[in-house]
Amino acid sequence: MRVIIAFLALIAAPLASPTLAQSSMPPAPYAYTQLDDPVLEAEATALMETLRCLKCQSQSIADSDAPMAGDMRHQVRSRLLAGESPDQVRDWLTQRYGDYVSYEPTVSATTWPLFAIPVLLLLIVGAVLLRRLGRRSSDSEMGA
Repeated sequence: MRVIIAFLALIAAPLASPTLAQSSMPPAPYAYTQLDDPVLEAEATALMETLRCLKCQSQSIADSDAPMAGDMRHQVRSRLLAGESPDQVRDWLTQRYGDYVSYEPTVSATTWPLFAIPVLLLLIVGAVLLRRLGRRSSDSEMGA
């Protein structure tokens, strides 16, 4: 019995170590540290408030405590520190994580229905209302 337990422990140790190693890694340097330049930090904060945490999905990376949000904050701060503009950083994150990362999506081949369908629905509702109101006014004129 002891041999079986020792054998299972030997097999399970390598399988468990990647998950244990991931949680014990220190956060990225700029995940929780602000930049020294107040102008750059203001740009970073403004940008981080418009980017979605992919793990939390309902919080911006500025508000989230998820490790992935910390990594994204580090990327934003280090890229701004390297001289990239906020738009370049947003484009890089969008290319890496997809359109979903941004709270301000752009019109593209995949997102155009998000912009077109509400407009189409409003036009249909407006047409139905005009038609019904037109009938009521013509019915009231006939009855009078």
